[in-house]
Amino acid sequence: MDWNCAPTCIGSLPHKDPAKALDLITSALKEIPFWPQLPAMGFGENMYAQFSTKLPGVRIDAESKKVVVDLDDYDPERFYTAVIEENVDFFAYDEENFHGFYELMRRTLSPGIKAVKGQVTGPISTGLQIFDQTGKSALYDDFYGEIIRKDLNLCAKWQESKLKEKNGNVIMFLDEPSLSLVGTPFAPISRDNVVLWIDEVLDGLRCVKGLHCCGNTDWPMVLSTNIDLLSFDAYSYAFSIALYPKEVKAFLDRGGVLSWGIIPNMDSKLEKESVPSLVKRLEEGIDLMVSKGIDRETILRQSMLTPQCGLGGLDEAQCGRALALLNGVSDSIRKKHRLGE
Repeated sequence: MDWNCAPTCIGSLPHKDPAKALDLITSALKEIPFWPQLPAMGFGENMYAQFSTKLPGVRIDAESKKVVVDLDDYDPERFYTAVIEENVDFFAYDEENFHGFYELMRRTLSPGIKAVKGQVTGPISTGLQIFDQTGKSALYDDFYGEIIRKDLNLCAKWQESKLKEKNGNVIMFLDEPSLSLVGTPFAPISRDNVVLWIDEVLDGLRCVKGLHCCGNTDWPMVLSTNIDLLSFDAYSYAFSIALYPKEVKAFLDRGGVLSWGIIPNMDSKLEKESVPSLVKRLEEGIDLMVSKGIDRETILRQSMLTPQCGLGGLDEAQCGRALALLNGVSDSIRKKHRLGE
């Protein structure tokens, strides 16, 4: 499918009322609506807490805003029974942690939408943000690290099955902000393990499989995974993607999609930008790739546009402005390059 710079969003919005959040989404994102995480409603809507609720022994500590597990005291039997039996319904989401998801599921979406988008927090970021009884990230425990990956895979499969009830085309992002730490003392994880673990979580999904990283990272590593879509912070890091034209071209040649995070998600930057300034910034990023030998038409056809990351840190008015800018940039690019005609 050609995406032609269609707009959608990353995970979070600032709303405390799920109905208001979905009203905004369905009015602003006519082609690719998504379900929002709503962290302003409480820590249960935090991206790490959400996908930890089915993990054995886990405790979501709302007061300290941490997800913790005692690796010396947990029983994995029920969890692994569900995994072995492929009991996807065991991993069904609790509405108290997924208000935005269930509000989307209650809505009648336009039959004209291209796809519906969801998200699961990725295995690297999740594993680094679940802490054992000593304060160490649970990712580094081989057995529990595998449990985390199995959990995320089956959480994603359950979500995919539900979103397909809304539209046959589903896009699933793995949100992996911590990939920017890989290879540093904060995340001494091998490149091979990163690829292996991401592919393990994506295994068996039949939708468009995306990965979102809002920082700089090892892009060839990411592009060597089994993703169909790469979502990156183009507002700040378009130049870094263009450093790897061979890998980007190979990704596009196999049908891969680039999702350009071109709308800033901070008040201080958002106030300074306009549709023309952001179009100019986006085209500069595309020009960099074209100068490295990548076909412009292919880039434009196989691209989406988003904010650079979630909008949960804005207020509702600024969130609305960000989506207005997103639609404005998409419309401007499409008209200029006659996309979709």
